[in-house]
Parts: sequence; structure tokens; C-alpha cells
Amino acid sequence: MGSEDEKRAAAHASVDFVENGMTVGLGTGSTVAYLLPALAARALDIRCVATSPRTADAATALGLRVLDFDAVDRFDIAIDGADQIAPDGWLIKGGGAAHTREKIVANAADRFVVIADSSKPVAALHGSVPVELMAYGLAATLRELSGVVLRDVPRSPDGGVIGDFHGDLSDPAALAARLSGAPGVVDHGLFAPSMVHDVLIARGTEVEHRVIES
Repeated sequence: MGSEDEKRAAAHASVDFVENGMTVGLGTGSTVAYLLPALAARALDIRCVATSPRTADAATALGLRVLDFDAVDRFDIAIDGADQIAPDGWLIKGGGAAHTREKIVANAADRFVVIADSSKPVAALHGSVPVELMAYGLAATLRELSGVVLRDVPRSPDGGVIGDFHGDLSDPAALAARLSGAPGVVDHGLFAPSMVHDVLIARGTEVEHRVIES
């Protein structure tokens, strides 16, 4: 079973958590691409908010009711993918540069469900952490946060500059605090376990359900 099949399996399993009348936050990325048609096929009376224009367009095309976030202040559930999932529930997100919006939606949800294929669980977070930076004072922010490399990509939907922090990830909580406290950082791709409620990981034909105790 390939990773695309696993992504589909995890996404389809998450749809069982969605009930009639819910307000649903929709993430962004390749795994969420399998969520949208599965959700639309259930033909539930739900309201959705998307974390990116791409997700909004795809959801609308499938007949899902997509609202502006201005019309919503909380979600019954938010469903999204992840780039890395540590054993203790820490996540790295933002490969698609939508992590700021994704974090706002996840934080506003009563239940945040992460869907992933078997390549996403890791023994420890590694590599880089996506960051969104203000364009104003960018040079000063980069000097303050040594180790951030800008991506050659368009700005975020909210005008932020996208980069990646390369450095020590051995203490995610300390790094998250450092990044959050740096002036000029809009947000970063470290998601704390306290934000996560369920993780669905497809391994072959089976879907593992982890409940994160925060």
C-alpha cells in the first residue's frame, strides 16, 4: 500500500468524527486533498472554514459550504495533516506554508484531528521548522533569528514572508517559545501536544488512532 493510499485511508477515517451540524476547520496539503471528497460524499449539513485559498476552492467545487473565518469564532473539529509527528505529540507543520492559519484554526477547535501516512511519525523532530515573517524589518528579524533561510516562494495569503529555521530541535518547547517571542515572527510550524487531540496514522491497510493526553 503506497503513501497516497495511506493518506486516503487516514483522511477517510477522520470523516467518521464529523457529525451533522458541526463547524469544521479544513487544513491544507496532500492528505487533506483526500479528506475533502470523502467529507462531501457524506452530504452532511456542516459549515467549513478553509486554511488556504486552495482548500477553499477545492471544497467549494465539491459542494461543501465554505465560510469566511470572520463568521466563525470556534470549531467543533479541525482536521489537518502534519509533516512530522513526534511520540509525545509535538508536530511540525508548514511544508505548504499555511501553518499560521492552520494553527489559528487548530487552536479554535474543540477537537483537532491530525491525519497522516506512515512516513510522518518520527522518533524525534528533525530538519527545519517553517516560519512566517513580517516583511517589515525583515533584515533585522533575520539577524535576530540566525538560522532562518527564506524560501523562494510567494508570500502567504496574509502577506507574510516564508522561511525555515535550521537549528537545534531537541527541545521543541524552548524553541517554540524562542520563535514566538522574536519580534517579526508571525508564527512558526511547531504545534504543541496541548493543541492536538487525535492522530490518525495509516500503516498499510490499518489506521492507528492515537489520543494525545495533554
